[in-house]
Amino acid sequence: MNFISILRQRRITSALHQTIVISLSKQSIHSCHSFCSKTSDANFTSENSESKKEERLIAQSAESKKEEKLIAPGMVATRNSLSQRIESVPMGESVGSTFQSWMGDGLPIHRGDIFHTINRLRKLKSNKRALEVMEWVIRERPYRPKELDYSYLLEFTAKLHGISQAESLFSRIPSEFQNELLYNNLILGCLNRGMIRLSLAYMKKMRELGHPISYLVFNQLIILHSSPSLKKSIPKIWTQMKADKVIPHVSTFNILLKIEANQHNIEGLLKVFGDMERAKVEPNEVSYCILATAHAVARLYTVSETYIEAIEKSATGQNWSTLDILVILYGYLGNRSDLERTWGIILELSHVRSKSYVLAIEAFGRIGDICRAEELWSVMKSKNSLKSNEQFNSLIAVYCRHGLITKATAMYKEMEQSGCKPNAITFRHLALGCLKAGLVKEAIKTLQLGMDMEASIKVKRSTPWLETTLSIVEIFADNGDVENVEKLFEELKKANYTRYTFVYNALIKAYVKGKVYDPNLLKRMILGGARPDSETYSLLKVIDKFQT
Repeated sequence: MNFISILRQRRITSALHQTIVISLSKQSIHSCHSFCSKTSDANFTSENSESKKEERLIAQSAESKKEEKLIAPGMVATRNSLSQRIESVPMGESVGSTFQSWMGDGLPIHRGDIFHTINRLRKLKSNKRALEVMEWVIRERPYRPKELDYSYLLEFTAKLHGISQAESLFSRIPSEFQNELLYNNLILGCLNRGMIRLSLAYMKKMRELGHPISYLVFNQLIILHSSPSLKKSIPKIWTQMKADKVIPHVSTFNILLKIEANQHNIEGLLKVFGDMERAKVEPNEVSYCILATAHAVARLYTVSETYIEAIEKSATGQNWSTLDILVILYGYLGNRSDLERTWGIILELSHVRSKSYVLAIEAFGRIGDICRAEELWSVMKSKNSLKSNEQFNSLIAVYCRHGLITKATAMYKEMEQSGCKPNAITFRHLALGCLKAGLVKEAIKTLQLGMDMEASIKVKRSTPWLETTLSIVEIFADNGDVENVEKLFEELKKANYTRYTFVYNALIKAYVKGKVYDPNLLKRMILGGARPDSETYSLLKVIDKFQT
């Protein structure tokens, strides 16, 4: 009996993976470690995913796989054909006629056909069409519906029509299928809409009925409490998870790692990783991607390199999101050979996304290979029509990083001529370019132009924005411009980027170069969460000489 119970639980958990989409980058986890220069960065894991690559936990359910395997090899093309027929149905037309046409050709509808179609529609984000398919299956019954069929129906009903209709549907589902799978899906539907109290009520109901709660529910609860103001509730969620005897999944720890990384809290990150090891949960490539990226951003390159080696060893197949992150990381390390090698692997994929080109352009620009960055931009331009400011910003960022303001201005003009509107990121890059070229007055004007434009919190907490801002701060600091340094320092502080010692040292340098005395700098630094180092104390000793 125990063995059967374990098998059943595994099937239910696997099915939940398929029927529920969970992003690792909601609220405060959104793309703080995305590296492309655009207005709304993609999820790190996700679409890297978790970027935002365990930014989405979409996997095939065990039952779905089993049903698909029941189809003879010669019928795989047929299964694909049904999916293709449904995908090609014009908007506004019903799928009913497609099914009738299919059966009219003498072809049966297997459960595997439906599950394959749903998998495809989910990836295409065609939730409305997926709901139509499941409504037809439940109504016409080409086979006897099981719990996973009702689970799909419940999932897409909640997504399209809200929780009230999902609850109404749940009450009408045969009692034999009102089990943990459906309850977990209903709870996740509530959590996806931020309805925490209702979710907790259903969790209580599950405990009363003796149904096990999925770790995916706790994952989503942690995500909803990931913002700095709610983060204190996470230990309580963790305690409840243990009380419910729910074993944390690797994705649970990855969410916790991502939260600490987004807060630029290296100590917190390592604590979570330590907890992961003590719990004997094996890290995966997502775990190592988060750790490597966080240490690279913190300029701890030797440690980052160690985790990059772990990524290479743990990577499963040619995952484009992992490859994108490796491109970013090898750019940080200045490792040209591995950068070229990884880019070569990406080019072998059946489809190379425009986003991958953007990341490669920025990575080659970071290591100072401007010609290679220009070459990739030309290839991207020839293969993909330039439709986004993200694409133009990638090369503008490269030019401005190296003070090539003439080239950056030419790219800016081409951007406008193409119909793409410059955004706040564009002007921040251009301000840096002006400063690198020694055009201080023009830099300040350009910086103000960008500040007058709207930029989301997500953008202001993204790594490209923070690193570009710090580069500007460092140049102002060298000029002794304390006023402008302090103004931009506030931006960095709001994003917790000032946890890093090198950021506070840049601030202190401004006071040194400006010959301004401030006795509170060390206190500010410690209270801000940064640790003084030898450079800090050397700079402070110089500042003491300015005391009158």
